[in-house]
Amino acid sequence: NAEYMGSFRSVERKMGRRPARCYRYSKGKPYPKSRYCRGVPDAKIRIYDVGRKKANVDEFPACIHLISLERENLSSEALEAARIACNKYMIKFGGKDAFHMRVRVHPFHVLRINKMLSCAGADRLQTGMRGAFGKPNGVAARVDINQIIFSVRTKENNVANACEALRRAKFKFPGRQKVLVSNKWGFTDIPRDEYTRLKDLGLIVSDGVIAHKLNENKGEVRPRGPLKNFLKAAGLTA
Repeated sequence: NAEYMGSFRSVERKMGRRPARCYRYSKGKPYPKSRYCRGVPDAKIRIYDVGRKKANVDEFPACIHLISLERENLSSEALEAARIACNKYMIKFGGKDAFHMRVRVHPFHVLRINKMLSCAGADRLQTGMRGAFGKPNGVAARVDINQIIFSVRTKENNVANACEALRRAKFKFPGRQKVLVSNKWGFTDIPRDEYTRLKDLGLIVSDGVIAHKLNENKGEVRPRGPLKNFLKAAGLTA
């Protein structure tokens, strides 16, 4: 038995990753890391914002999205490979300060593997389908149809470069994706023509990479947070 276990350890060290086709489809419920699901390896992707991420909302009016056309899992390795491909192309052809890219999905879903032995005499040690619930093997992001995977905000003269960068990132993913040029201003939810109109009226308040739209009648931001803040702004408290 000791001889068999020794050969098993040598085989286990050499074993590579399973291909992504084994984990591509979103079957069943999400399986996140928790106190019950322990020993989960860290995600390969650790950076979700690259480029000039602190640029003001007014500097990058154009926005381009990479959108999933399938309901599937995207492994953290694929997300990292796509992020690197997109980032390198944008730095080379646009400049390192000419864009801000954001990864819009996070790999929270834990992938499992039921390790089988593939050495001499392994048939004595294997259990087949008995106790087949596997051990954590990696993590993936579950994406839906028409969900945004990557977003890039940049200047108008860099839109073609951003589209090509996202097209190259597509090749790192299974399934089908499409590149879409947004009609919104940067990462905000305000259409571009409306943004310029409100900006001229002084009804846009920039807040880092996003912007708040003022009330056109009163010219004030609706107070957020606890109820006491709202009552104080409305003059209902002393």
